[in-house]
Amino acid sequence: MPDSEVKTIRDLILYQYAKIIANSAFGPNAKKSAYGFIKTKFRSLRDDKQKWSDILREDKELVNSDKACAYCGSTEHLQWEHIVPRSLLINERCGTCDRIQGIHNQIWACRTCNSKKGTMGLYHFMKVLHPDAKPFSDCIPPLLEKKYLKTIWYCHTCQGTLDWDGDGKKLDVFDLDLT
Repeated sequence: MPDSEVKTIRDLILYQYAKIIANSAFGPNAKKSAYGFIKTKFRSLRDDKQKWSDILREDKELVNSDKACAYCGSTEHLQWEHIVPRSLLINERCGTCDRIQGIHNQIWACRTCNSKKGTMGLYHFMKVLHPDAKPFSDCIPPLLEKKYLKTIWYCHTCQGTLDWDGDGKKLDVFDLDLT
């Protein structure tokens, strides 16, 4: 569940990114041990005092990482997989959008995970893969989530939903998936 300061899709994306930064700095229990750090990073990102890195950083990390499925870790039957589903058609531009169709939106996945994921968004699929994990979002590899957040940011920008506030309901990560 996101923080009470998370009011829009924009905030939710930046909050998730702040949690990744905190986990990198403080380890997997950062949400409990470094909550103040997460809030500070979130506010810095939200208020444009800090920018996230260009997605090329994650692309370089992908190239230099071990070749394994981003979802389950398998090294068998790998193929390129589009994190934001390539079939996403929220408007007429999606089919030719470089952000969706290009390398920035790709990760290694085994044939099984790629097939299972189908047209699901990242958070929906990770919930399917890890139904008993509390929270399941802790199972998402940082590289995968960073690439996803940066790509889905552009999808929400294009759709005009970055400032959507959930129409009165509290936002959660499933609202990012656009599927």
